[in-house]
Amino acid sequence: MGIVLSHYFEAMAQIPIFSSLEKDELKHLLSSPQRELKEYGKGQIIYLKYDKCNTMDIILEGKIAIQSIDENGNILTIKIFSNRDVIGANLVFSGRNEYPMTVTSLTRSTILHLPKQLVLEICKGNELFMNSLLKEISNKTLILTDKINEIIMKSIRQRIVDFLDYEFHQQGSKTIRLRTTKKELAERLGIQRASLSRELSKMKRNGLIDYDVKSITIKNMPFIKNSNV
Repeated sequence: MGIVLSHYFEAMAQIPIFSSLEKDELKHLLSSPQRELKEYGKGQIIYLKYDKCNTMDIILEGKIAIQSIDENGNILTIKIFSNRDVIGANLVFSGRNEYPMTVTSLTRSTILHLPKQLVLEICKGNELFMNSLLKEISNKTLILTDKINEIIMKSIRQRIVDFLDYEFHQQGSKTIRLRTTKKELAERLGIQRASLSRELSKMKRNGLIDYDVKSITIKNMPFIKNSNV
């Protein structure tokens, strides 16, 4: 096993679906000529919508986004995956194994691509791995379904309130420091940047919030859950 893959051996061993593999089995998997280890740059597209999914991919380093991009270039981020997450498991065995959305690398990322045939070989030799894989496929399907339903059902204001609620409890302050640009925040919330700006302006006029380029300050707290500020 090469030096580069040895670096990721411990991370792979901690991924739930691979926890049932013995060390020799994991080393064999990492050393297999069938697998491919690739690096992606920030903003690089890994898969376009309708690309064939022929591998199960393990994110060894970095952050990956599942995104819907409309004809005007507006981006809706459905889900972000990071270190030790698995993508493609719910598609590689499908009869229609096409990516329904674009997959983009948000940071510099390293991904281990395991072809379908190699994954099947592991399943045949290890029932615990197969059970873990089926669980992973089911969980990913539910996560994406819940996220899509959440985006469809919630209003723009509800999405902003949920974001403020989460960050209020994370940061412990009614002044929420923004760690991203407004464009990135809009993508995270699944709305257009112009729509975000309009709703923030309305909330400011209603006395709910104040904001500048770097922060949003909550002024009227009742719409934030369990707040004592």
